[in-house]
Amino acid sequence: MIALIDYGMGNLRSVEKALQKVGADVLVTQDIKDFENAHKIVLPGVGAMQPAMERLAQLGLIPAIQKAISDGKPFLGICLGLQLLFEESGEGGRVRGLGILKGNVERFSTLKVPHMGWNTLKIKNDTCPLFKELEPSSHVYFCHSYFIKPADPKIVATTTDYGIEFASSIHKENIFGVQFHPEKSQTSGLQILKNFHTL
Repeated sequence: MIALIDYGMGNLRSVEKALQKVGADVLVTQDIKDFENAHKIVLPGVGAMQPAMERLAQLGLIPAIQKAISDGKPFLGICLGLQLLFEESGEGGRVRGLGILKGNVERFSTLKVPHMGWNTLKIKNDTCPLFKELEPSSHVYFCHSYFIKPADPKIVATTTDYGIEFASSIHKENIFGVQFHPEKSQTSGLQILKNFHTL
C-alpha cells in the first residue's frame, strides 16, 4: 500500500488516480498510523514551502515523515514535495525545509517564471530505478518557479535545461524526488510511477 500524504497542498486526486492506473493500492491519508502500515510513501505538493511546512507541523506529520525515511521505506516527493526534503528555500525570505537532504531551493533569476509546460529529462544516473524503461530525452510536465540545488551532485538523477541546467530529480537510497508532475506527464509519467510502485 502507498500512503499519499494529505496536508492540503497537493494535487491529490490526480496523483491518486495515476498511481491507481499503474496498479497501486493507494490510501490518501494524514494519519500517522497509516504511514507505519504503508509500504511506500508519496509527498505531493503545489505552492510555497512556508505554508507547507506550517501545515505539516500542525498535523504532526514531520516526525512521521522523518521516521518513514529513516526506516528505509521508499519515499517519493513530487514538485513541492521534492523541495520540502531540502534544508532551506529562498521563497518568502529564508524558510527551513525538512532538512533530510543537504542543499537549498532557489528561484529562477533570469528566466520567465513559472517554468510551465513540457520539457525534457537528461538522465544523469542510469541506475536510478525510477527511470527504468524510459525513452532518452523523455518529455515531462513542469510547473514551478523554484528549483533545488543539492549539495551532493551524486544524488542528481536527471537534469533539465531552462536557461540553466537544473536538477529535475534526485535519488538517494530509498529517497526519490521529481520536480515535474508525473501525474500530468502522460506515458512517461505513468512509467515513472509504475517504476516507483514496483520497487
